[in-house]
Amino acid sequence: MSYEWVTLAGYWSDFVRASWLTLQITLLAFVLAMLLGLLTALANASRVGLLRAIARVYIEAIRNTPVLLQIFIVFFGLPSLGLTLNAYTAGVIALGVNVGAYLAEVFRAGIQSVPRGQLEAASILGLERSQIFIEVVLPQAARAVYPAIVNNLIQLLLGTSLLSAIALPELSGTATVINARTLLYIQTFSITLIAYLFLSNLLSWLASQIGVRVFHPPLVMKKRTRQWFLVARQADRT
Repeated sequence: MSYEWVTLAGYWSDFVRASWLTLQITLLAFVLAMLLGLLTALANASRVGLLRAIARVYIEAIRNTPVLLQIFIVFFGLPSLGLTLNAYTAGVIALGVNVGAYLAEVFRAGIQSVPRGQLEAASILGLERSQIFIEVVLPQAARAVYPAIVNNLIQLLLGTSLLSAIALPELSGTATVINARTLLYIQTFSITLIAYLFLSNLLSWLASQIGVRVFHPPLVMKKRTRQWFLVARQADRT
């Protein structure tokens, strides 16, 4: 058995490069998803009917179709319209657009969670709509939906494995190539599994640290159950 692991040790640098590429795609696609999600949520809450209709069509079309098909449309379909993208760019766009639809619903729920009385009070104080959103709605909504945002980030990381279908050398794609060369199925995919576990736990830990430092009272996560809770609620009970 030892020679099998020695053989895979020669591919260590490939696994490292694939992990770094996976992390890059995840973060870039997540930034795009956050932007699309926020804009769509605002459009969905707009008084303009056309904007609401566009937001709903986007959300329903993306959430009710396979993400792999969306990747194929971006990578294989857009060139027929004169827009050719490499696998890296197509992967970032496809995953960002997909997760953006889910984040739009997350943001919408967060915005609606803010008590209407606070909005009316802010309006009475003479604040403009933009000020109300930035100073009243956004801080409370961000706190309410932060756990869901982190969950979507982790799902996005795992979704990068689908990009192996367009020959992008991320973790799953690299593992498939190494497996074809070595035929060491268990060892190759076990290393890949561990890499995904490491990256997902790394992102979860970083997110928990951000939650502790950004929100006041701190937003923290139990280590054993990995379930989010608010320190403020615990303080209210005591």
